[in-house]
Amino acid sequence: MLAMSELFSALSDTGLTPVTDADVIAAHSVDHARLVEPGRAAALIRARSTEEVAAVLRVAAERAVPVVPQGARTGLAGSATAVDGAILLDLSPMDSILSIDPVNRIAVCQPGVHNAEISAAAAEHGLRYAPDPSSWRISTIGGNIATAAGGICCVKYGVTAEYVLGLEVVLASGEIMRCGRRTAKGVAGYDLVHLFCGSEGTLGVITEATVKLSPIPPDRLTLAAVFDTTAAAGRAVTAIMAAGAQPSLLELIDNVHLRALEDLRPMGLPTDAAALLLVAADADPNLELAEIERLCGGAGAAEVFRATDAAEADALLESRRQALHAMERLGTVLVDDVAVPRSRLAEALDGIQAASERHGVVIGVIAHAGDGNLHPNIVVDADDGDSVAAGRAAFDEILELALGLGGTVTGEHGVGTLKREWLEREVDPVNLAAQRRIKAAFDPLGILNPGKILAG
Repeated sequence: MLAMSELFSALSDTGLTPVTDADVIAAHSVDHARLVEPGRAAALIRARSTEEVAAVLRVAAERAVPVVPQGARTGLAGSATAVDGAILLDLSPMDSILSIDPVNRIAVCQPGVHNAEISAAAAEHGLRYAPDPSSWRISTIGGNIATAAGGICCVKYGVTAEYVLGLEVVLASGEIMRCGRRTAKGVAGYDLVHLFCGSEGTLGVITEATVKLSPIPPDRLTLAAVFDTTAAAGRAVTAIMAAGAQPSLLELIDNVHLRALEDLRPMGLPTDAAALLLVAADADPNLELAEIERLCGGAGAAEVFRATDAAEADALLESRRQALHAMERLGTVLVDDVAVPRSRLAEALDGIQAASERHGVVIGVIAHAGDGNLHPNIVVDADDGDSVAAGRAAFDEILELALGLGGTVTGEHGVGTLKREWLEREVDPVNLAAQRRIKAAFDPLGILNPGKILAG
């Protein structure tokens, strides 16, 4: 094994200062995925430029040292967790918006820029960056791209990958590559941009992104529909989408989350309801919401009410963004992330409830319901082995359920370390072999975020 002193010396020779303090490294060795055991990293480097990232990777390639790229570490699949002997490469200091171009409707950003900051910078031009993960104020654009993040308004406006036009990427060798474009159209060569979207730092390190901006939509109107069963709420989602409605937001919040959110910040949420659908529209909102209200009533909504003003609508949306934080007050949360065809949403909700009862664990469901993307949040006592085992069993059962319904084991959080074995169950052997060949082509030494996405 390479002597650590030699590694530190090589890094220092490039002008970089490796952090070796054990407490600092430990703090940077985990992301938000609970119950994922990190390895013991060798050092932390805080990169401030593409050239520094390239220098780190050249040193690592020469010595076959693993590198784990990191941003805000808000991920929920273990993608940014440390591996033994690794250099933790912190890209969060690269936090500049390099340009906003209102004519071409693009922004060029370094990877450490927080998602919400792009929209804030573009707002003076009447533009925004549409993808909006719940963690948009603290998650970085580099991490959003690396995990192919989703978001609350994706039902109408789409996911991160649909907004990435071009990338600057440092490869495992330390070479710097640009791919993609800054034009509205462009199909020259293989689409490497979208190969890196969702690659979780296993193929290269993103150091710059060109993303698409879009006009800020008119003010939206919001309604909340209350249901006595989660299955009825699921049927309402199916009816809304089948009718051709185009809500800008369609979220499901179950009773467990309603109570947790109300405890966190009281605002009069209906804590006796089995589920609440939060729906927004921004094209012809009065007409759209009237039709959605009718469809919710037909699916069995006990009550439907509209936000009285923009402040109340924003408060409802902000409450939804706090869902995971509210659940963490109940215990350690094992966050699942599955997606099923919208037509199978009610079955998925029933199956998750059955898993909760079968394993004796609390499972709250929050969902980007219009996308069929569910987040069953499983609450366990991390100090109780039986509780953890029951939670993991429920977690696996939910993944099996999603696949059985024609869905996927991850809708937006990624594979990371948490779902490596499940990827092998979802894709066919030829597909898996092709993915391994792609990994080998970009990273022949296997130093980029090893053990993430692909097992072995």
